[in-house]
Amino acid sequence: MTIFSESIIGRGELPQRLEQTVEHALAEGALQRIATRCQVVTDGGIPFVVRIVENLQRKAEEKARGGATQTPCDPFAPPEPPLTVGAIGAGHIAVLNKFNVVENHLLLVTRHYEPQEALLTPADFAALCWCLREIDGLGFYNGGTVAGASQHHKHLQLIPRSLSPGEEPLPLERLLPDPLPLQPTRLAVLPFPHRIAALPRQLFAAPASAAEQCHALYREMLGALQIAAVERGGIECQSAPYNLLLTRRLLMLVPRARERFEEISVNAMGFAGSLFVRNEQELLRVKEVGPLHILGWVSGVV
Repeated sequence: MTIFSESIIGRGELPQRLEQTVEHALAEGALQRIATRCQVVTDGGIPFVVRIVENLQRKAEEKARGGATQTPCDPFAPPEPPLTVGAIGAGHIAVLNKFNVVENHLLLVTRHYEPQEALLTPADFAALCWCLREIDGLGFYNGGTVAGASQHHKHLQLIPRSLSPGEEPLPLERLLPDPLPLQPTRLAVLPFPHRIAALPRQLFAAPASAAEQCHALYREMLGALQIAAVERGGIECQSAPYNLLLTRRLLMLVPRARERFEEISVNAMGFAGSLFVRNEQELLRVKEVGPLHILGWVSGVV
């Protein structure tokens, strides 16, 4: 059963449409939550939320079915109708993350195929900033496989700012100075390469203005971190992988050198203060070395 398909989402409609799509997708079995339990591991003053998976079998089976085909499967061409929340402007479709760990996890997928290594465009920021006006969440982007991307079709992501029930939003924010500079800067308290900047209050009341400012900051940060634009097949792509985090309060960019620490994969959520492990052995390893060491490793400073 399709609820909204690709109908355009109007102002003020996203939270309700998201809730209704989740409800129907669960009832139809299209949305398959990955059950986890959370444990807080504090390191450097940051209370990292570590999620320990309880069952990855369904996701493994789905990947195995996709691997049996001759060409890689693009799950967004088109996205599954029961998972489709609706259109965000002319260029993006809001889709539920089929195998979600965090509730109400949205993917903002380009309507027409673009590679995940393509640089973010003003239109990409326009879609994400529009959603951030509707939902006070954490937007993020995994720029390539090394940065934690699991699909090759360009998609941004949006999750609630509270990374686990009862926890304060974004553990990272506990270490940030007040006020955080409006110009891109590197903070000594974060032991990995990055650039971070505060965003003006009420910026997202006007998503078009927010998108323009965020895109300009993004390109400035890329330059500061020596991530250049390179042309591939007529598309402006990144010269190196990176993670991007965007909230109503800040924008941060982190270059990536490795996809994982030992067997522990890391995506942009790691730099917000959330890690994902598959078993107790990996949880023990996180506690032994510390989450900040893991982030340093995958960003190339260890």
